[in-house]
Amino acid sequence: MGILPNSHKENIFIRLLREQAEVLQRGAQALERFVTQGNPEDADIVEKCEKEGDEIRRVLIDELHKTFVTPFDREDIFELSLFLDDVLDYCYTTILEMRLLDVAADDFLVEMVMRVREAGDELLAAMQRLEKNPLVALDHSRRAKRRENQVEKLYRKAVSNLFAGPEDVHHVMVMLRTREVYRHISNAADQADQAANVIGKVVMKMT
Repeated sequence: MGILPNSHKENIFIRLLREQAEVLQRGAQALERFVTQGNPEDADIVEKCEKEGDEIRRVLIDELHKTFVTPFDREDIFELSLFLDDVLDYCYTTILEMRLLDVAADDFLVEMVMRVREAGDELLAAMQRLEKNPLVALDHSRRAKRRENQVEKLYRKAVSNLFAGPEDVHHVMVMLRTREVYRHISNAADQADQAANVIGKVVMKMT
């Protein structure tokens, strides 16, 4: 659909996507605090954010079913909502895996989580500016994509460091558990990159 004329009232889909990005940011910030400080309350915040994000997405899907005119293509709204939700899901499963596998945060994990949190900041900024300043939103989406590239480099370096450890059964088990946690935060970054791609596609259609 074409872009609706700007009005004083925020479009419901722009609002819901922005709310998803806000919840994502809160969840990523709590995850960052968890891996740096180890406070269980921050883990609880991530879980609450994940549930809140799911509920916002359910409302968005319901509105898509009921609404004919949308601020941009329905498929793009659906995908952007999905990828924002996926980032938060992987933030949550990172904590679940850390607890389940008894993995403590190391410097590599902390750094990757920081980059994911920064990507969340950029995605929120993009959503805040998408309707009225699409080219500014595009710049923020590109910054989010750069964070994914940084996480990918950190992930490869972290896994390489794991394999460089002693060749004994204990280390192999630690290595496998830690790599699984790395994988979840890497997946979070991948989904942030996908969300940024959709924003780029939307801006291209808008301009």
